Amino acid sequence: MKISKEFKIGVIVVLGVAALVWGVSFLKGSDILSRKYYLYAIYPRIDNLIPANPMLINGFKVGQVNSISLVEDGPYKNQVIVKFVLTEEVNIPKKSVAKAVSSDLLGTKAVEVVFSDEKEFVKNGDTLLSGSEENLREAVNKQIAPLQARALSLIGSIDSAMTVVTMLLNPKTRDNIDRSFESVRKAILSLEQTAYKLDDLVASEKGKVSNVMTNLNNISTNLSNNEQKLNNIITNFSNLSDTLAKSQLRSAVANASATMKELNELMSRINRGEGTLGKLAKNDSLYNNLNSSAASLDRLLKDLESNPKRYVHFSIFGKKDKKKTQN
Repeated sequence: MKISKEFKIGVIVVLGVAALVWGVSFLKGSDILSRKYYLYAIYPRIDNLIPANPMLINGFKVGQVNSISLVEDGPYKNQVIVKFVLTEEVNIPKKSVAKAVSSDLLGTKAVEVVFSDEKEFVKNGDTLLSGSEENLREAVNKQIAPLQARALSLIGSIDSAMTVVTMLLNPKTRDNIDRSFESVRKAILSLEQTAYKLDDLVASEKGKVSNVMTNLNNISTNLSNNEQKLNNIITNFSNLSDTLAKSQLRSAVANASATMKELNELMSRINRGEGTLGKLAKNDSLYNNLNSSAASLDRLLKDLESNPKRYVHFSIFGKKDKKKTQN
């Protein structure tokens, strides 16, 4: 079976109208698809509370404002009655308070349900107690009122102080104050001139300062590059000091001192002519004898070189030349 285009268009239009009706009803606080469960509250003033504002329990949305109307007759004349529609199944104790609160800093309103201690629960169509928090203007006025009083008191005190200051500041005092300000101005001018001179000095010595900074940078770089070597040198010095501390240096120095003492004593004995070395150093007879012996030995050697046959005799056939010997 073929469905005509007109039927399809009709179905779409009906669905669209139904969605529009449901959306408008939802925005007004009435959900046509849910069970109707209404509660009421009467407020002396609503402060921008409008339909579709949420109804909250501990911050959780359980419903919303359905409608708002003004009571024209009866004991609540000129007060506002607010109708709530609940979208969640929740048990609210009787004598609970529907408190109108601000949900954000822009002043958007919501209704916070504050539970009571009652054991019985409200039913559809019951009325809750109403309440509202301070609006922003009232809160600000409450905070500003003490500040305003203090400000007025402070202004009065300042006025009195200015009156006293005016009486104290006679022409002579004002003249002294003018002179003080003039001195301050001159001091500031002097500081300014000094700053200019410092700027000129820095500009003229900029090259030297740059060289100094470059040298410092090079020194720092060299130290950083040779950090391992410096650490090794320091370690070697430390090891050397530990070695010297552990060595028998004190005993070696003591032995050397004793040796020097004995050497001094020996030299003293030699200078006094005691012992063999002392006699050799102090008595010149040995020197003279050695000198005479050396001279005799020298003459003997010369004679031996000149007349060797006088001292050495040899023959091939074993015969001595007695004549030459006698000669």
